[in-house]
Amino acid sequence: MAKAPAKTLIALSDSLVKTHPFETIRAPEIGLTQVQARMGGTGKPFNLGDTPLTRCVVRTPDGIYGYSYIAGRNKAHALRAAELDALLQLEAYHAQITEAVLIPLKAEQDAHRQQKITQTSKTRVDFFTLVRGED
Repeated sequence: MAKAPAKTLIALSDSLVKTHPFETIRAPEIGLTQVQARMGGTGKPFNLGDTPLTRCVVRTPDGIYGYSYIAGRNKAHALRAAELDALLQLEAYHAQITEAVLIPLKAEQDAHRQQKITQTSKTRVDFFTLVRGED
């Protein structure tokens, strides 16, 4: 849900979330987080820089907490992800949210990934070396 496009996530889940009351424990707030990286994936960690982060916490009347941390500055996205996180913990909503929200989001993500693979494969260059007999 955190990586899903905000408009798509909200559109898919509107009918499920609007009927359920939530108490806002921590309203969506924007801050920064430090991003660490490693050279080559295995080197010594270093601070790459800061990235914006939006976080939110909600609670259902049943006392179930929902949390979200979204890269970027979209408060509506963070709120909806937290609401869905709380509802996913309730048995009554789990199958319904999986069918209505998670499966379509996964299909969209897979299609986007396949499109990227197709796009980048067009620019692929295969290198080969000829060995000379006199070496």
